[in-house]
Order: sequence, then structure tokens, then C-alpha cells
Amino acid sequence: MNLRFLGLALLLNAASPVLLPATAPAAYAQQKQNITLEDIWQKGTFSAKSVPGFNWMKDGRYYSSLKQGNLVQHDVTTGQPVQTLVAGTDLKLPGQEKALPVDGYSFNADETKILFSTATEPIYRRSSKSYFFVYDRAGKQLVPLSQGEGKQLYATFSPDGKRVAFVRDNNLFATDLATMRETAVTTDGALNKIINGGTDWVYEEEFEFAQGFQWSPDSRQVAFYRFDESAVPEYNMQEWGPLYPQDYRFKYPKAGEKNSTVGVSVYDVAGGQTMKMDVGPVADQYIPRILWTQTPNLLSIRRMNRLQNQLEILHADARTGQATVVLTDRDPAYVEVNDDLRYLAGGKQFLFTSEKDGYRHLYLYDMNGKLVRQLTKGNWEIASIEGFNEPKGEVYFTSTEESPLQRHLYRINLKGKGKTRLGEAGGGVDAVNLSPDTKYYLNYHSSAGDPTVVSLRDGQSGKLVKVLEDNAALRQKMAQYNLSKLEFINFKTADGVDLNASVIKPTNFDPAKKYPVLMYVYGGPGSQTVKDDVGGGIALTNYLWHQLLAEKGYIIVSVDNRGTGARGSAFKKSTYANLGKLETQDQAAAARYFATLPYVDKSRIGIWGWSFGGYMTALALTKNADVFKMGISVAPVTNWRYYDSVYTERFLKTPQENPGGYDENSPVQFADQLKGKLLLVHGTGDDNVHFQNSIAFVDAMVRANKDFQTLYYPNRNHGIYGGNTRLHLYRQMTNFVLDNL
Repeated sequence: MNLRFLGLALLLNAASPVLLPATAPAAYAQQKQNITLEDIWQKGTFSAKSVPGFNWMKDGRYYSSLKQGNLVQHDVTTGQPVQTLVAGTDLKLPGQEKALPVDGYSFNADETKILFSTATEPIYRRSSKSYFFVYDRAGKQLVPLSQGEGKQLYATFSPDGKRVAFVRDNNLFATDLATMRETAVTTDGALNKIINGGTDWVYEEEFEFAQGFQWSPDSRQVAFYRFDESAVPEYNMQEWGPLYPQDYRFKYPKAGEKNSTVGVSVYDVAGGQTMKMDVGPVADQYIPRILWTQTPNLLSIRRMNRLQNQLEILHADARTGQATVVLTDRDPAYVEVNDDLRYLAGGKQFLFTSEKDGYRHLYLYDMNGKLVRQLTKGNWEIASIEGFNEPKGEVYFTSTEESPLQRHLYRINLKGKGKTRLGEAGGGVDAVNLSPDTKYYLNYHSSAGDPTVVSLRDGQSGKLVKVLEDNAALRQKMAQYNLSKLEFINFKTADGVDLNASVIKPTNFDPAKKYPVLMYVYGGPGSQTVKDDVGGGIALTNYLWHQLLAEKGYIIVSVDNRGTGARGSAFKKSTYANLGKLETQDQAAAARYFATLPYVDKSRIGIWGWSFGGYMTALALTKNADVFKMGISVAPVTNWRYYDSVYTERFLKTPQENPGGYDENSPVQFADQLKGKLLLVHGTGDDNVHFQNSIAFVDAMVRANKDFQTLYYPNRNHGIYGGNTRLHLYRQMTNFVLDNL
């Protein structure tokens, strides 16, 4: 339940003010401007430049991108266009005068054919459907991928480029590109019943993938998921607008309710046969990943029990379906799923990350699951695996070794030796896009208050090749505005908990005065709001809004409580089975700490958050009501029984096993303790944290005769955006802060 929003494509950035030299005459000093809500949400005043549409090509020397309907090849070392690979004027269907308005593309392995998509519609967070077309570069021919009715999902070339697999109407298909003959791999797909080749809602949201099929490396087979969600309860969401509102029904397993029964099968392309893989006798379990190994006919399947405290790696024979458990990873709390599993060429070893020594580190195993060696170790953790240089046996990864607030790129060999930090020394956060051959990587570097610099670097040395975008114009723009420095502090609470925090003080801060404090919280498991970077999306726009409030005389504070990430397993999992308890205790303790500072008005401390942060805000104003004067709770969970099975049970077990963990930290249970001013915000079209949560909380507060304000947005999803929506929302939030804090 991380705060990521469909359709949010705002590329905003912010920087610290560039001060005039102390010797500059006062007459030349420009009056600094104040940020407005329109600057953030309407005018694009702080839009940053990047390297848009970047897609590595096979040789690692070039990348491609769509520009004004043309597919253009660029030299990666200069960023300059080299040639037009496909002119938009060539993307015409027979008998059509206008070119196809394409919105996405992918190459086959030898880059002779291209899949173009058009009329793409988002479904949920990671899923979308489109019309796909196959373009042959040599013959300049464009043909529809399918003659069937309706849009397609997840269209993917086979590794040999001879076929494309896709999903339509919950069934899996494969098209032979030589004949354009379409074969139905499955035929039993049905809405809200059977899904083939895709995932159900909860897998897409919580296991973070939507495409449910994979081609084998030799292109002879397709492994695919089958979800039977017939027994999963439906959630009914009304769509407002027509004279009679319409119902939107979809399968959503709430905590403790029935999940889909999930199977994995392999389709043999030549023979047309399907073999079901043996994933064990237990139906109530998860299969959060499948992955072909480097060994022919050997499929890797990850299996997890419903409590998610045991993850097993199975190796299955695609010809017989027989599977063997080769590795088991257990944890007293929970095991997290990621994409760090990597099978090495030669079919003898694989890489895997685990938190079994208290921090997420990298391990090398043989194919029988016997540990060869632990490659990384220390009181820091790997953030993600970025790539692998097969000939040299080197793994690239980003980690928190320098600081939990930072991320940097490292390389290490398979002997666990030669660990090297790549790039330049210093703080900040490096986000990396490594070429497939690891010769180059794009580095997106930012630090607190400083816009992103996009550079091309050498994949072996980390040395700078070329700065592709430095956002100098944005820095000059930001120099014209009243911005305060984002500071980082570390402090201990009264009960000895060590916490990291960020602070934005008013522009003309005077330590002799007293200021109100607004705390911004997310606080969910493994999350982080206190990082040495600019951030993107909602994190960035919140940073700018916080600067706006600082201009108006507020101190803005964010604190990473127990349960948040980058500080090891014990810190993160200390909240297990009591989600919300320690987190809100830490937020209240942080408020009390700031209340002791001489420049803080302890009677004027507020808190706000979105999603998990909305939940934290609602709980803080009830269970810690004496600490906070006001709060804004956006799209909150108010009763953990209302949220989905995978996320909630990972951290709380099932409500049948742990009813106290649910009820003792759900705001609906404590509505009678509400104090201070509360603004409750929700979108009625939220498919993730259902509007039901706010309805139940409002009902509980009315029963308790408590005063509050509500703001709901018709048909908006969890991101609450579209048109003037964000501008309107933040105007209401700004006014609420000014009126009540």
C-alpha cells in the first residue's frame, strides 16, 4: 500500500535557494517570490527536465524513445538523435490516411520487429489494456496483433521474435507472426471468475505485478498463472454521474476472507499441450513469482504460506509438472517478496537476497539450494539488485551502506570480494538504469532540496561520461522563491527510541519566536519519508506544499517511526502483529520532543498523512488525542478488517488469529476519544482503500457525538487527482491548516 498513483505524471522538482553574494548591493537584491498552489498544481512552475522515454537498445550504445509520433534512436554518450527508426507517417494501416497515434512500444530481441500500442487504458495500478500492432521494419508493414474483438493486455514477444503472447478477456493467446494465426492457449477465462495469464486485484497491488505469463528462454514454452477467484467476495463500488449511478463490482479479498486459488501451468507451443505444475496440496497459499531458470524445461516457482512467514523456491520440470523445494526462507514475522532472484548462465547457481542475518543481503546458492557464500554483510541493507555482468561475474546493487537516508550504486563479484562504490562520493540518492551489458548506466542523482541531475556513467568505473540533464534552468527559477533548507536530525524519544526526522523551518526563522508545527507522516512497514533526496510524484509536491506552509510561518516535520525501512529487520518488524501501536506512540513521542524546543508552540502541533499516513493521523487524533491540536486524514484505513488480505495479514496475521491486533489499533474503535480538529478526505472511487473506511469512521464519530469535517471526491481513486482535483484538495487542506493550527 505504498503511495503510488496511476496517471500521476507531474515532473516537478525543487531546490534550495541560491543566495546572492554577501557583497551584492541591496539595490540589486530581488524580492523573493512565495510559492502558490497554482505554481505546484496548475502552472508547472517547478517542472523538471529529464531524459524522457529512455529505452536501452540491444548493444547498450543507443537508446530509443518516442518523439512526436516518431521512434527515434539516440547515441547514449551524447543524448543526440542518430536516426529515425520508424517515422510516424509509416504507422498507417491499409486504407487509413492518418497515422496510428501510438503511446508505447517494445522491440523483439533482434530489433527487426516492434510492438506498438495505442488507445491504452489504465485498469488498476499496474494493469492496462491497449490495441497492439506489429510493425516489420524491413517491409515497413503494420498489422494488428489480433483480429479478435476487444483490447489486449501484456503483449510480449517470444525471445526468438517469432510469436507474441497476450491476454484478452481473461484468456491467454499466442500469435504466430509468420502467419498471424492466433491460438487460444486457454478458453475458460471469465470476468470475476477465472483469470489466465494475468493476476487478480490483490496480487497486482501487493505482490506488485500484473502480467501473469513468461516465455521460456528457448521460446518453446509459456508458463502462466491461472486464478480461480470464484469464491472471493465481491466489492461493489458505485460510479456517480448518470441519472442512476452504476455499480462496479470486482473481487477484493479483505483480511481473513477467501483468496483466489492459484495455479501455474506451462504451454508447449509446438505440441499445443498444457502441463499443470505441482505447487503443493495447500490451496490457501500464495505463488508470488514464477521465473524461468537458465536450464531448459526448468521453471522456478516461489511459494508462500498465507501467513507469509515462509517462502520456498521450487524447481519444477515443465515436461512433467513435478516440483522440488530447493530453498526455504523463514522469519518469525514475515518474509518479503522482491525480484532479486537471478539464475546464472550455465545452470549451476543462483543469487537471492534475504533478511536472515537481520539486514537484506545477497547470497549465492547452487541449484540444489546449498549455500555457496554470503556475498554482502553489515549493518546496512541492499535496496535493489540493478544488474549482473555475466562474463565478469559481477553484481550491481544499490544499498544504504553510507546512511539509511541515502542510496548509492555498488558492484561486487561472486566471491564476495572487490565491493566498490560507483559514482561520485557524497550524499543524496542515486537511482540507476543500467544497460543490459552493464557498459553504461544512467544515474538520476538528487539530494534534499536539489533538483535531479541525469548523467551517463561508465558501468565499470562509475566515471562521468556526460551530463544529460542538469536542470540548471530550474535551479535559477528556484532561486527566485522563498525556500527553506530541508534539515535532517536524529533524536531519542523519552523511552529511548532513536528516530530520524526532517525539518523545514519558516523562511525567516527566528529562534526567539514560537512556531506551530505540522507533522507529515506515512509510517507504514518498510516505508521512508526521511530521505536525502528530492523525491518524485506526491513526495515532491508535498515537499513544495510544505515549503508553502513554511513561508506562512509553520515548522514542517516528518519522522520515520518504528516499522519504517532502511534500518534493518528488527526495527522494521518491531510493529508485527500490532500494526499502528508503536508507530503512533513514536509520532506522539516525537511531537512531545519537538514541544520541548524553545521555538515551538507546544499548544499548536498538528499532523497529516495520506493512505497509511491517513490511518496514522486518524489514530493519532484518537489514541494520542492530547498531543495534537488538528489533523488531516486523507484516504485512511480506519479498520484493518476492511483492507486486503495480503497486505494486512502480512503484518497482523488474520483477524481470526489476532483479533486484538486489528481492533486495538483501528480508529473506528476509538472515535469517542477524538479531540482536536479533524478533516477527513476520501475519493469515492478508491479501489484500494475503500470509501467504506471513511464511512465507517464518520458513523462511529457521529455515534460518539464528535465534531469533524469531511471532504469527498466523486469517482476519484486512491490518488485523488484529475483536472483541478489536486489544486482544489490542497487549497482546502491549506485553509484547514491556517484556520485550525
